[in-house]
Amino acid sequence: MLYEVLNISKQAVHQHKVAVDRRMEELGYVEMIVGQVRSDHPTMGIRDIYYMLNPEGIGRDRFEAVCRELGLSSARMKSLCRTTDSSGVIRFENLLDGITILRINQVWQSDITYFEVMGRFYYITFIIDAFSRVIVGHSVSQRLFTEDTVIPALKMAVRFRKGASLDGLIFHSDGGGQYYSRKFLELTRKLHFRNSMCIYSWENGKAERVNGVIKNNYLIYRNISTYERLVKEVDRAVTLYNNEKPHIKLNRMSPTQFEKKYYLCNQCNQ
Repeated sequence: MLYEVLNISKQAVHQHKVAVDRRMEELGYVEMIVGQVRSDHPTMGIRDIYYMLNPEGIGRDRFEAVCRELGLSSARMKSLCRTTDSSGVIRFENLLDGITILRINQVWQSDITYFEVMGRFYYITFIIDAFSRVIVGHSVSQRLFTEDTVIPALKMAVRFRKGASLDGLIFHSDGGGQYYSRKFLELTRKLHFRNSMCIYSWENGKAERVNGVIKNNYLIYRNISTYERLVKEVDRAVTLYNNEKPHIKLNRMSPTQFEKKYYLCNQCNQ
């Protein structure tokens, strides 16, 4: 009766909700991604950033208006860590505050970064196991939408663990729109994950460090001129990182070596 009184169909309401969710999803990540660009290109104007990001679903003028509202239009920003607080945005408690990570598959951390190829920005999503530092899932995409970034990475992570029990796993991220989108939350609920979010970037430090390592220790040394080549090089970098790169925090073992030792010790103790 309400729809009839308002002279609107259920389908129209649903389509409007999907459109709003999609728009908020990308706007929710504008601040973080522009902050990353600013750190590498301190004097780049917002309009230039817009054309390099080439975000779908938001026009140039709207993009600039949002950046001005968030205080991102000038090179001198108050903070690169502040998260967007748009109306309707979902916030999750930081479940890592005060906990000790003791095992594999207790906590996964995720972050999205960008990589510039021939004047065009592409987006790389990583999911790491916070205990072993293994990159369990990743994706490379041309768009910032959830179905192109975190969902493929999460599905890869679940396959990577090959049926291991993941019930109650804490999935920790920043406040980017992809991590509170309807499609992503449907998937984490199905997997029985506990969603967790940080306010400041250092509260997601392990994931952010992986971004820097892959970009600065691997990708910048490769001759990458196409999106397809970037996909291959990210796959290659993840393999090298997981299997060969030693970590001080892992007693100079690679993440994969550390996990093998962890499982071997657990078997010996049983």
